[in-house]
Amino acid sequence: MANQLVQDLIEAGIHFGQRASGWNPKMQPYIYGKRNGIHIIDIKETVKGLLLAKRFIAKLVADGKDVCFVGTKRQAKNVIETRVPSVKQHYVTERWLGGTLTNFRTIRQRLKRLEELEAIEASDNFASYSKKMESQLRRESRKIKRNLDGIRHMDKLPGVLIIIDVRSELTALKEARKLGIPTICLIDTDGDPDLADIPIPGNDDSMRSIDVVVRELCVAIAEAQQQRTAAQPGVAETAAPQINEGPRRSRRAQYRSDDSPAAPAEPAAAAQS
Repeated sequence: MANQLVQDLIEAGIHFGQRASGWNPKMQPYIYGKRNGIHIIDIKETVKGLLLAKRFIAKLVADGKDVCFVGTKRQAKNVIETRVPSVKQHYVTERWLGGTLTNFRTIRQRLKRLEELEAIEASDNFASYSKKMESQLRRESRKIKRNLDGIRHMDKLPGVLIIIDVRSELTALKEARKLGIPTICLIDTDGDPDLADIPIPGNDDSMRSIDVVVRELCVAIAEAQQQRTAAQPGVAETAAPQINEGPRRSRRAQYRSDDSPAAPAEPAAAAQS
């Protein structure tokens, strides 16, 4: 299982970081080396972060909490919109609206407005309105749906945010931190790992690498949903998976893990040579 995961990650090019000239020094512990001016990410750290994230998500989902994926960059948009609905979780792939978490009540009011507009369209297709008003209402409906459709069924704050590229989603990260919501982040060599509770070091510009990460996290969600459905009342819950501090220094409360996930015998750079 772990060997197949490592192979998929390497084939997706997840170990190729950014140019060395644009790196973030805080990513040093996750970098294996440099090749042709490009930083090579240590695939062992990627696997460690991904497996830890899967365990953490599985516990949250088993406890009945929701997951929200955030990826507004072009490479992440199609992947998230394709995979996440299959596990009935939430996502944001358009612009993150300020206050999506911190002003959640207002966001719910906008979604309620969308339901009203859709009800009007379904009943008489805006036939009872003037052409000008119809145009305004349709434009309003499209705008709300474009920005909020992925979270329209999110009736409570999520248990965790999964972020693709911390540099692109700083507003979402700040809101999650303010509310104490854990974050799992796919972070390239130009990102800041201190912004994430569980960093997954890897190429966040490749659609293939993003797809492998999102696929694996969705598998963990699906398995946890099946366990939750099959669980009997009164069965004791398993201990929550904890986040290993590793070399990262975070201002937030850290989770710990005594288990070390399987890692490849050879580094990524050797696998590519």
